[in-house]
Amino acid sequence: METPDPDPHQQIASFVFTAIFQSAEPDEIIGIFVMALLLFLSALVSGSEIAYFSLSPVKLDQLKKDNNSVSNLILKHLDNPRMLLATILISNNFINVGIVILSTYVMSGLFDFGGSPLMGFVVQVILVTALILFLGEILPKTYATQRPLRFASFMARPLQILQKIFYPFSLVLMNATHIIDKKVSKKGHNISMDELSDAIDITGTGEEQPGEKQMLKGIVKFGDIEVRDVMRARVDVVAADFKLPYDQLISLILDSGFSRIPVYEDNPDNIKGILYIKDLLPYLKEPRSFDWNKKLRPVFYVPENKKINDLLKEFQEKKIHLAMVVDEYGGTSGIITLEDIIEEIVGEITDEFDDSSDEVNYEQLDKNNWIFDAKTSINDFCKITDVDDRIFAEVKGDADSLAGLVLEITGDLPDIKEHIRFRNFDFEIQAVDERRIKSIKVKIEETNNG
Repeated sequence: METPDPDPHQQIASFVFTAIFQSAEPDEIIGIFVMALLLFLSALVSGSEIAYFSLSPVKLDQLKKDNNSVSNLILKHLDNPRMLLATILISNNFINVGIVILSTYVMSGLFDFGGSPLMGFVVQVILVTALILFLGEILPKTYATQRPLRFASFMARPLQILQKIFYPFSLVLMNATHIIDKKVSKKGHNISMDELSDAIDITGTGEEQPGEKQMLKGIVKFGDIEVRDVMRARVDVVAADFKLPYDQLISLILDSGFSRIPVYEDNPDNIKGILYIKDLLPYLKEPRSFDWNKKLRPVFYVPENKKINDLLKEFQEKKIHLAMVVDEYGGTSGIITLEDIIEEIVGEITDEFDDSSDEVNYEQLDKNNWIFDAKTSINDFCKITDVDDRIFAEVKGDADSLAGLVLEITGDLPDIKEHIRFRNFDFEIQAVDERRIKSIKVKIEETNNG
């Protein structure tokens, strides 16, 4: 029976091990063991950083439920993440510096690199750095990523000890970073909403789903949009007279299709309350004399210039869906609903109960020509024509609608077929009565940006 050939890798390892430990002095052997111990400690400290800061909300909830000394210690560390991170970084640096110093001492005692400085550099710098990187960083962090809770639990008490040892150094590091943070925050560049919106246009790949870019731009501009830009104007609001008989009220409700209706007394500037249609469901068969006014709910008023992001928060807090919009004199300008606000982000929301007359009334004739209902809001007009709404900022004044924009430009009620020019826009009046513009044809001439 033949004897199997010895493994060459085992032979090389045995040769290196024998050569090192037979020629090494006792203090050098101790140095090698201390280096190995420091590498192990470096691995533990490095891995704890990933373990702590990759704990998911589920794992954190589990720690709170466990409510034992280790879990409470982990949560305590996470309550002060700056101190935890400072302790980990300082400890790791101290350990790694110790490894480098010891490796230099041990290698210079074991090997003579006098005749080959390059080999000395490779062994003392590159080899030691590779060991620290692989054994002290990559391996432990890979393991900690897969088992963060187990690793954090194992390192909770050692980190508590290290925190006490290195507390003065950690305090200095934290104060230094705090000063740098303050300096950086003062010099930080505040990106405007308009710049973010332009960035979305520039960075588009052309592979986005329909509406994705529009939704992103809606989110960016959300905080800059005022109530007057998205409200339903007073002339388009369906409201009920406070003295309306019950049977006529029911007819009005059925014709409108709305779930909430403002109720006024004498004129729309004197709103008495908001009628929720669901409050009338138990009383559908009541007689004409039924006092439905008792079912009115309080009115929530908002000014025209209120930002819709602030209004959205108030809607959430008050758990309401509709507000009356008032002008600077307290008169009724219109209404705004929760749906109006949400549509500024996600686009038009329609369901099987929506009346087509509620939608923006327009017709696109070709690439550059449209006919719009004059009451179309400037906001909707810009969305439909894909025009930056900032272009009208200097001329629109307090105008909310396309008709208002034309009136701001002309300063007077234009005649039918009259053309009003503004930059590359040609507004042609299609229909007008004695009091207001009813229909406008818009031509947008292409501009040469070259």
